[in-house]
Amino acid sequence: MASKVKMKRRFGLKRVLESSIWSTLLFCALISVVVLLLVFGYLVGNAIPFFEQISPIQFLTGTNWNPGVTPPAYGVLPLLMGTLLVSFVGAVIAIPIGLGCAIYLTEIASPRVRRYLKPTIEILAGVPSVVYGLFAALVLSDWLAAVFHPISRLNALNGALILAVMMIPILVSLAEEAMNSVPKSLKEASLALGANRYETIRRTLVPAALPGIGAAIGLAIGRAVGETMAVIMATGNATQFTANIFSSVRTMTAALAIDVQETAVATQHYYSLFAVGLLLFIITFAINLIADYIMARFKEAYQ
Repeated sequence: MASKVKMKRRFGLKRVLESSIWSTLLFCALISVVVLLLVFGYLVGNAIPFFEQISPIQFLTGTNWNPGVTPPAYGVLPLLMGTLLVSFVGAVIAIPIGLGCAIYLTEIASPRVRRYLKPTIEILAGVPSVVYGLFAALVLSDWLAAVFHPISRLNALNGALILAVMMIPILVSLAEEAMNSVPKSLKEASLALGANRYETIRRTLVPAALPGIGAAIGLAIGRAVGETMAVIMATGNATQFTANIFSSVRTMTAALAIDVQETAVATQHYYSLFAVGLLLFIITFAINLIADYIMARFKEAYQ
């Protein structure tokens, strides 16, 4: 009888403990959602006064951003084009290199090489962005000027290259983790059917790990879109609407960081920065949604 009472008490304590853990995790998840909604609401609330004077169409289609002139110009296309140019050129450079490194570390490198190479790559993720920006402004820009003779010494290509360096550690870490999570039975089955190592990587390993690889790419692009200090120092910050990667550009994050210190509160220029921030929020949120959608689709395909 006493043993049954003890078992019931243990079972009751276990249920209470599990319920408290579940409640704590749910509370943490809800805090994240609430913070996200508060940030979004704050941006929307401060962007509304701007859109009461400037139409969203004029804001999104204008090719001139110059709040300091009379009359001021609030076309966000130069900032948007600069952001897309720097971020996606950087992604085009970083994605093949990052995935190649992840495949090499997962399937080709010897344990000794992997032991030293992986921590070295991960150290890059811990380097402050201002250090990357300093390197891009003083060293990388000179190398590009000697090779390409660009229009501007600090330009979009300079910013894209340094962003690519910053994206690679994220890609390598997350993609390698996704590839290591692929069951060994899949690779062994492929080899047993006569496929060589490289055919197994191309037709079995990479397709099975695509949900994780897609998430890695999405997070890396989001990291690039939201980067501030490195692009401020590397791109030259000229506000012009151009698709030339050798021209100086200004990104949305750079515009926010530079203008917020010199703008009077409750002015049209002040509220315009919240409109830019709201657009940046929507872009990064959309990138994350697309990455989640790709993950879900590939998970369904390979289940």
